Amino acid sequence: MLENFTVDNPDVKDIKVLVAGQIGAGKSSFINSVNNAFEGRITSRALVNSSAGASNSFTQELQGYAIRSGRKKLPFVFKDIMGLEPGVLAGSQTEDIISAVFGHIKDGYKFKEDQALVHRGNEQGQHYISHPGLSDQAFCLVYIIDAVTVNFTDEKLIDKLRIIRQRISAKGIPQVVVLTKVDEACPLVKSNLRKVYRSKKIKEKMELCSAKVGVPVSNIFPVKNYHDEIETNDDADVLILKALEQIAQIAHDRLLDDA
Repeated sequence: MLENFTVDNPDVKDIKVLVAGQIGAGKSSFINSVNNAFEGRITSRALVNSSAGASNSFTQELQGYAIRSGRKKLPFVFKDIMGLEPGVLAGSQTEDIISAVFGHIKDGYKFKEDQALVHRGNEQGQHYISHPGLSDQAFCLVYIIDAVTVNFTDEKLIDKLRIIRQRISAKGIPQVVVLTKVDEACPLVKSNLRKVYRSKKIKEKMELCSAKVGVPVSNIFPVKNYHDEIETNDDADVLILKALEQIAQIAHDRLLDDA
C-alpha cells in the first residue's frame, strides 16, 4: 500500500513530515529505519551520533530525506531537525521548528542555539521563505520520544513540546509520537518484539507520554529503530511501517483539508 501511495493534489508531489524530538531519542535513526524497511537492508542516509549520553544534537542543519524502495522514489519526505534540549535557549528553537513546519525554512539552514532564524536580519533572506506554497509545508509533525526516559523527561523540554503543539494545532497541523527503544523499556518486548502491544509497561509509557505531550494514545506508535543490527527483520519492520502508514494517512488528510 505504501509503495503505491499517491498524493491527491497536483501541486504537491510528496508528503513532507517534520521529525522533532529530544536529543538521543533516535530521530535520524527512525528516518533510516523507515528507509531500511523498504530497502530490505541497513542504510545510513541520515547520519547518526553513536556516542552514548550525548548532550548536544548531532543534527545541525534542516535536511530532507526522500524515502526510496529500490530505484522507486516514494512520495514521503522526512525533514530532520536539530534535537530539542531542555534549556530555554538550548537546542532547536521552538520558533525554528514552528517555522519549518509551515514551510518557511529552506533545507541546509544551520540551526543556532542563541537565536531563531526569524530574528536574524540579513541571514534570514538566504534561508527564509516568506510565502511558502503547499509543497513547502509539512503536513504532520512527528515527535520522537525515548520510552526509557519518558518518565524522567525534563519539564522544560515538555514545555517546549507543548508550545509547539499549541502553535501548530491552531493551524490544524496533526502531531504523532513515535515511541522508540521499546525493547530497552520492557524485558517482555526485548525477548519478543511481537508482544509490544501486549506489554502493560509499554501501554503505561504510551499513556504517560500522551498525558505529558497532549497527543492522543491513538497517535502514539511504539517502534524499535535499527541501531546495531547488520540485517533487517520483519518484526521491527512491521512496527516501523505501521507507524509510517498512520503518519502518511494523517498527513494526507491534512493536505486534502488544506487544498
